[in-house]
Amino acid sequence: MTATAKTASAEGSLGRPVRHPDPERNAAYWARIDANVAAAPELTPAQRVRLRGIFQQADRSEAA
Repeated sequence: MTATAKTASAEGSLGRPVRHPDPERNAAYWARIDANVAAAPELTPAQRVRLRGIFQQADRSEAA
């Protein structure tokens, strides 16, 4: 008997977590996420600065 080895999917190599063990449902999940991201408006420069500041504060508090 030979055991079937699971290999990493293309999504796994891209850093996306597997949300569902069924590859078709997992692909559908990420397709919905990609569609939502594509439909979102671009961030303004002010929003980018605000988000950058928030994430930098989180890094500093974790280091402390």
